[in-house]
This record gives sequence, C-alpha cells and structure tokens, in this order.
Amino acid sequence: MSTIQQEVEERTKLTANNKFELMLFRLGRSPNSETSELYGINVFKLREILAMPQIHTIANSPKHVLGMANVRGQMITVIDLPGAVGCTPSRGLNILMITEYCRTTQAFAVEDVDEIIRLDWSQVRPAEGAAAGGRTITSIAQLEQRIGNSELAQVLDVEQILRNILPSEDQNIDPQKIGTTIKLPEGTFILAADDSLSARLLIEQGLQAMNLPYVIKKTGKEAWEYIQSVADDAAAEGKSAKDKIALVLTDLEMPEMDGFALTRNIKSASRFRGIPVVIHSSLSGTTNEHHVKSVGADSYVAKFKADELAVALQKALESQKRVVPA
Repeated sequence: MSTIQQEVEERTKLTANNKFELMLFRLGRSPNSETSELYGINVFKLREILAMPQIHTIANSPKHVLGMANVRGQMITVIDLPGAVGCTPSRGLNILMITEYCRTTQAFAVEDVDEIIRLDWSQVRPAEGAAAGGRTITSIAQLEQRIGNSELAQVLDVEQILRNILPSEDQNIDPQKIGTTIKLPEGTFILAADDSLSARLLIEQGLQAMNLPYVIKKTGKEAWEYIQSVADDAAAEGKSAKDKIALVLTDLEMPEMDGFALTRNIKSASRFRGIPVVIHSSLSGTTNEHHVKSVGADSYVAKFKADELAVALQKALESQKRVVPA
C-alpha cells in the first residue's frame, strides 16, 4: 500500500467520527499575563518539527519574519509566531514547526512543543470578539483527555496570521480578474461555511464578484442546522432543498462539526440529493486532496485563488444544471 493511501485511510478513520489531531505548543508569556498558554494547530497542516536550525536573516524582511532556513535543500521562510500573536518567550525560540497552508510551505518558530492530542470537533468552540485574540484565534479546544487537567488550547487562525505578515496579491478580490459571473435560478443561493474571519471576508468578496447570492455560516454545525431548516421550509412549500440551496461551499477545519462531517451528512441524506458540495480549504497537498474526494465532495479548491474558486463553482453548478443562461 502506498504512503498516500495509508495516510488517507488513517485520516478517514478520524474524520469519519468528526475527530482530528491537534499539535499543542507554547509561545511564552501571554500579553498582560505571566502565564504560558497552550496553542494548537491541526496536525494535517504540520509537515515536520525540528530543533531550531540556523536562520539566515534577509534584508528588509517583513515584521515577524526571522529569515530563511535551509531544510534539506529547501529554503523556507521562518516566522516568529510568538511575536505575531503578542507573546514573549522566556526560554527563547527552540523549535521550528514546518507547515503547509494554501499550497505554500512556511516555518513557525515556537518556544516549545507539548504533544499531539486527539479531539472530537464537538470539544472545540468558536472564538469570537475579544476572545478571538485580535483575530489570530479561530476557536478554543477543551483538553478533556489530559488526566486531572482541564486546560484549554487556543487554535490559531494561521490563515489570518499569514495574511497579516505576508500579504499577497490575493489580499482583496478584483472582480475583473475573476472574469466570471454566474446566474442562479431565482430564489436559490450559495451556502458557505468557514470559521476564519479573513476567509469569510474573501469568500464574500468572491461570491459578490461572481454575482452569486449567498448565506455564510461560521461552523459546520451552524451550516448543517441551517440547511435542515431550509429543507423543512422548502418541504412546507412543496419544494426540495435544492430548490433553495444551489451549492454548499465549505471549509474543512471548523469547530463543533468539520467540513468532512458536513459533506457526509449532506451526501448521505436523500432530501439533499442534487446539492453539490465544493470544499474550499487551506489544507493542500496530494494526500489531503485524495482525502477530500473520499468523503464525496463534488470538487476541491485550495484557498485563496478567486479565479480557481469561480471555475470550481461554475463546473459544480453546471453539473447539476443550476446555472441560468445569460
């Protein structure tokens, strides 16, 4: 069996039960506190962990970019993660976490790593407002498995952190670059779900540029409850859910219910037959794309490429004859 097949099967076992693995680490003293809080990122996005190698400084680097590290011949940008979220390491930056987001590879310098812990998404709650840590936190995980310990871990919004530190040309959506407008049957709309504020803003800009009406939710659970409510209302009118919801666009990593569970719920219920699901995720790489297909999604597109998203949405909608000729 190939490595890819093995990894897909292992992850399928987790996501089939709405579970995931979180890498826990520490960044030092939190703002206005002497406490070293736990933070976490999804193991799916973690490529490897190294003792801190030599960092080569780069002239005129953006704030919080320490420089570049040569990791087996690949030059990787190194980001001061404590600095990016306002923490102060007491023991220095000792560990390098190499991650893959949105088809890019970058390394985060941290004070220390703790452990990998397996969680159910129901143990994770959205973080909003003041609790969102200046928009660098998407959710809070309750670590019930840690015997005799009820610690919480703050799940970082790495997408937002990267946008803050390394802004790209995709920071704002240009309707002219998308070049695609789509007309849906009257009364139908796109249902989108994403827990990242920055992602929701980009999705909204993209859907508006494509002239697509939409409703957007913050978690898979919110989206699932909403789609059931829409289906109930449609049935009362003698219609089906697909007469209201033209397509579901979902992230994968979301508190309470992830995009894998949301997709399976939709695809396994006859009342939602004919509603295409497009997964829009920063989880990139061959293994993750194979895994996405295994849960029955109609399409997968990596964040944040508005033109690619437009193409994926149009193809998925056309496959179900949901596009009205211009």
